[in-house]
Amino acid sequence: MARLFGTDGVRGVANAELTAELALDLSVAAAHILGEAGAFEGHRPLALVGRDPRASGEFLEAAVIAGLASAGVDVVRLGVVPTPAVAYLVNDMNAGLGVMISASHNPMPDNGIKFFSKGGVKLDDYLEDAIEARMGETWNRPLGAQVGRITSDLGAVEGYVAHLVSSLGDEGSLHGLKIVIDCANGAASITAPEAFAAQGAQVIPIHAEPDGLNINDNCGSTHMEDLVARVVEEEADLGIALDGDADRCLAVDRAGNLIDGDKILAILAIAMKEEHRLHSDTVVATVMSNLGLTNAMREHGIRVDHTKVGDRYVLESMNANGFALGGEQSGHVIINEFANTGDGTLTGLHLAARMVTTGKSMEELASVMTVLPQVVVNVRGVDKLRAGIDTDVQAAVSQASRELGDTGRVLLRPSGTEPVVRVMVEAPTQEQAQSIAQALADLVKARLSL
Repeated sequence: MARLFGTDGVRGVANAELTAELALDLSVAAAHILGEAGAFEGHRPLALVGRDPRASGEFLEAAVIAGLASAGVDVVRLGVVPTPAVAYLVNDMNAGLGVMISASHNPMPDNGIKFFSKGGVKLDDYLEDAIEARMGETWNRPLGAQVGRITSDLGAVEGYVAHLVSSLGDEGSLHGLKIVIDCANGAASITAPEAFAAQGAQVIPIHAEPDGLNINDNCGSTHMEDLVARVVEEEADLGIALDGDADRCLAVDRAGNLIDGDKILAILAIAMKEEHRLHSDTVVATVMSNLGLTNAMREHGIRVDHTKVGDRYVLESMNANGFALGGEQSGHVIINEFANTGDGTLTGLHLAARMVTTGKSMEELASVMTVLPQVVVNVRGVDKLRAGIDTDVQAAVSQASRELGDTGRVLLRPSGTEPVVRVMVEAPTQEQAQSIAQALADLVKARLSL
């Protein structure tokens, strides 16, 4: 049976795979497991629950809250807030548990449930496994005064916005910048423009009118066309694209060129090294980051520590080693001084601040990194568990790696949620990357087909 938790919580089509019953059972099990792990020590159990604007979030929120309260946990309903706001507020309000109901950048019919433990950190794999194993077991239900109480604090998010604004220090530090922000009709449709405006930027928000159905709909970090067009039309200095729950950030320069997560990491890493804030002169990235990031960082005396895909694994490395910056090509960027999860608005603020500090355009800043051509082929309907042990597949990967040498690389990565193997190849030319990737994908399909 497939693992219920994927790389970022539990996700599926709302009311089909992700039902109210499942949400309730998950919440009860999470309350029990985290309680046993000491999340609620020293005070009455407290959990915070937030969601993005999806229509399905309304019934899933009710189910999650019901499950937590029935397990004896007091619940504060935060309403529609970004995922990083839940992480921040769990720590700020000394809660033992946080729940975010969101499918991030996925289409509107999907939804998901993410858990945060004490301090606002994502759960380790062993805790997720324990929650999954506990689901459906009989338990002693609290009675009377021991059942959880439910309150709402829809204004708590303003403390999170104030935290974002203060992370730049001087008030008005973005004065003179014209910035277009694509809010993806998502959870940061109010908070992101508010934070940038509070620091003096001229803000032009687009796709900032969520109606429960239009989240990520041809907008946000997965659909950059509108942002590119608006930045060019407005002659803006910078474009910022968030996703539905605002835990990721991509950017666009004045000419409409895309600035992905790797380039954002490169820009911020150099800035933090100059400011003596980049611990051990190391930035953390995943194995899917472009080789161009490693090359650019080497030229600036910065090491890249690679992890498995998922910002939770980036954060694990950061916490274990005291590293200050990490992230993913997709735009999840963690600045450990101010957040313990990916935060799109925070990332965008610091990216814009770098423009002001250096007096350089975003195009100039991004030129520090040359992106190597990268091809990713998703091979579907295969036994992904055999990808790492099939001798023919592994021999072909080794041969391709030898062919590329230091000029490129090859990576086979099983999907965390589907019967899919992702074949990623980077090479000096697009044609070479495509040729090698397709040959490997064909072999994977032939050898591992279900």
